[in-house]
Amino acid sequence: MKNIHEELKKLSDQERAAHLQKYFKTGKGEYGEGDVFLGLRVPAVRKIAKKFNNLSIDEAEKFLQSPYHEERLFALFILVDLFKKGNEEDKKKIYELYLKNTNFINNWDLVDVSAGPIVGAYLFKRKKETIYKLAQSENLWERRIAIMATFYFIAQNEFTDTLEIAEMLLNDKEDLIHKAVGWMLREIGKRNLEVEENFLKKHYLNMPRTMLRYAIEKFPEDIRKSYLKK
Repeated sequence: MKNIHEELKKLSDQERAAHLQKYFKTGKGEYGEGDVFLGLRVPAVRKIAKKFNNLSIDEAEKFLQSPYHEERLFALFILVDLFKKGNEEDKKKIYELYLKNTNFINNWDLVDVSAGPIVGAYLFKRKKETIYKLAQSENLWERRIAIMATFYFIAQNEFTDTLEIAEMLLNDKEDLIHKAVGWMLREIGKRNLEVEENFLKKHYLNMPRTMLRYAIEKFPEDIRKSYLKK
């Protein structure tokens, strides 16, 4: 594990770290407050995760609890890979570990690479109460996990849970939730435009503008404008 820490730190870039801390809003009162970056690019983190893909679940959890953002990202890449390769016992352990550590999965990039492949994949053929509870959490990232977990369902052409959670989050105050919900609605539209449009017709007048813009981003220009001007 020491080798991994050293390899990640060896690629650190202070100038890029400063840029990332601004980009991921780590200032006081911002959504990523207090997060610390090494300054690595995502492909570099992914490459190191592939190199050390023989890590155990417990070892990956230690990296998930790191103060460094890129080490947490590294851990999530490892856990997604272990989940895909794992047996049912492994999958359950990773899913439970993930939910136990949501306070470390605390920015949009960390959520987006992991919620679908772990939470969504685990719950796909199981009861979905967990994501409905997460959707009601006071924690921004848990609410984002709830909607992003359904990306896995969407990929299997199952839209019901996405639409129900989207409805629950319509009045969310956070822009990062508006973006995530709009994105998932857009993903539904790629597979079944009628389903997306039925949801929009019911809700678009009351949707946050950002959510609507994300949802209709790929619509023909005339249809997009008609939604925005009403």
